[in-house]
Amino acid sequence: MRTFIAVPLPMECARTLAEMQTALRRFGADVRWTSVPSIHLTLKFLGEIDPAILPGLSGTLRELPPSAPFTLRLEGMGAFPNLQRPRVIWCGIEGDRTALSRLQEGVEAACVRACFERENRPFQPHLTLGRVQGKRNLQPLLDYTKIAASPKCEFVVDHYRIYRSTLTPQGAIYDVLESIQLRQ
Repeated sequence: MRTFIAVPLPMECARTLAEMQTALRRFGADVRWTSVPSIHLTLKFLGEIDPAILPGLSGTLRELPPSAPFTLRLEGMGAFPNLQRPRVIWCGIEGDRTALSRLQEGVEAACVRACFERENRPFQPHLTLGRVQGKRNLQPLLDYTKIAASPKCEFVVDHYRIYRSTLTPQGAIYDVLESIQLRQ
């Protein structure tokens, strides 16, 4: 099964992201927009795994050192790899990025102990709003991302989840396999 580990977003932030997408869609750019209920903050993409290893992975994640809940906020928009060659349109994440990085590093280390390969790219916290499919009407959308008002939504990270991702022609469907609470 295809899996990943991520921080879910509260409904109020999902509403903010929906408003952002509405503003971006009006440009009519060739972008495949992410379904708002599916938007999450990825900590580790695992890919295809044998379901039999899930209990061991879960146990390894639960053994991470204590980590107190922390606060993040939506902030800014941009594109990966950059605005000159965009492939992904994203919403940024700010707030207690030190705590977020510690959590992500702990998840990464736990996954390595569970025999997954270490990610070789640096962690860049973001929320994927859409994937660029072509160049039609793209420049006005990119120009807008530079001047748009920053979204307003703050949220507390007090847990993260292991998800199963099922790919369908209409987009991915995510099912929660496990929820792991942060604890002090």
